[in-house]
Amino acid sequence: MLKTFTTKKSLQQYLQQIKALNQTVGFVATLGALHHGHLSLIELAQQQNDVIVCSIFVNPSQFNDPKDLEKYPRTIEADIKLLEQVKCDILFYPEVNEMYDDNEHWHLNIGETEHLLEGEFRPGHYQGVTQIVNKLFNIVTPDTAYFGQKDYQQFLIISKMVTMLNMPVKLVMCPIKRETDGLAMSSRNIHLTPDDRQHALILSKTLNWLKTNFNSHNIPTLKKEAELLINAEPGVELDYFAIADGDTLHPADEATKSIVALVAAQVGKTRLIDNVVLSS
Repeated sequence: MLKTFTTKKSLQQYLQQIKALNQTVGFVATLGALHHGHLSLIELAQQQNDVIVCSIFVNPSQFNDPKDLEKYPRTIEADIKLLEQVKCDILFYPEVNEMYDDNEHWHLNIGETEHLLEGEFRPGHYQGVTQIVNKLFNIVTPDTAYFGQKDYQQFLIISKMVTMLNMPVKLVMCPIKRETDGLAMSSRNIHLTPDDRQHALILSKTLNWLKTNFNSHNIPTLKKEAELLINAEPGVELDYFAIADGDTLHPADEATKSIVALVAAQVGKTRLIDNVVLSS
């Protein structure tokens, strides 16, 4: 039976009882508009913990564009049905004024990773992410928290925050879930027109091509070819395509051990991201 809490205090009181019984808590933080990618995080959490908390909160501080915040899909009734289907234990669904005071200030010096790739296109985004995840970790105090690989850079930044603030939580990065045609699952996919959706497939196709050909070309050639493939697709405007060090997001070279390819593009009116781990 899904229990729903809307205040920090009521959730914390309930979780104290759980922890008094020495039960482990797994946590999945979301912005709602749930899909099977989110549910796969909950299912993995269930295998590894006694009790699962999922939060749904469209966090205003991580949207640098007010229009994007306004447009972000809010589907709470459908979300609750999905959480009930997968037998999630707890939903935390707070209002903005429950999570933020009027004059809050937050800045965490997470270093240059904040300003690379996504950070360059969405300034301030990762300050908003760390601000809310810090709050949620302090409220839920989970043993383990689960995040999707699709937001690869976000995972690096949250890992850095956890280390910096010495937070007693283990982080798990879960594989990207894809539609049958290869498109990475995303809450934003509902904004794609049928044409956009077809064009959007170039992102996963290019990443697949890259994985297949990774050992047969050098990195500059691979990057150039990948950019050509994406730029040739109508209706798709590339923000960046990077073949990067999986730990620092600096451009990878032949000596780099852990390598990830990351892409962001505007498809019609919708911005999509995707990635693939090439070597680890």
